[in-house]
Amino acid sequence: MQKAKKYRPNVAAIILSSDYPLKCRFFIAHRCDIKGAWQFPQGGIDEGESPRDALLRELKEEIGTNEVEVLCECPEWIKYDFPKNMAKKIYAGFDGQIQKYFLVRLKNDSLIDIQTPVPEFDKYDFVDYERLLEQVTPFKKEVYKQILNYFKKVGYI
Repeated sequence: MQKAKKYRPNVAAIILSSDYPLKCRFFIAHRCDIKGAWQFPQGGIDEGESPRDALLRELKEEIGTNEVEVLCECPEWIKYDFPKNMAKKIYAGFDGQIQKYFLVRLKNDSLIDIQTPVPEFDKYDFVDYERLLEQVTPFKKEVYKQILNYFKKVGYI
């Protein structure tokens, strides 16, 4: 009998630049600990914390600001499995993550600072949709397509 997979509760932010809706550019960042891994900011939900509170906390911890306007929250939770070679290295005991996605827009005076007390990223960029899907880490690409398609369907992208 196969054991049930265990997923870590998580939030993820799709951040649009402050010039949205005139331009639709997405924030992606390169992880310090995994060479070539570009992704959206994300992080675990603490015990008793709401997904929205976790989102704001994670943004402050990872990009130095939580000065964002929440445009939309995906009603579904999205699961993904860690690649076999990463599962034990990242979060022992979990097979993957189950994520609540938020689409947010940076407020006009928001300043991104990835040199946080515990940096997760060493560089970042704002990219268009095509470049985003070319640049993100391969094992997250299908999840990103799925969630971006949802936000497109509901009229935000």
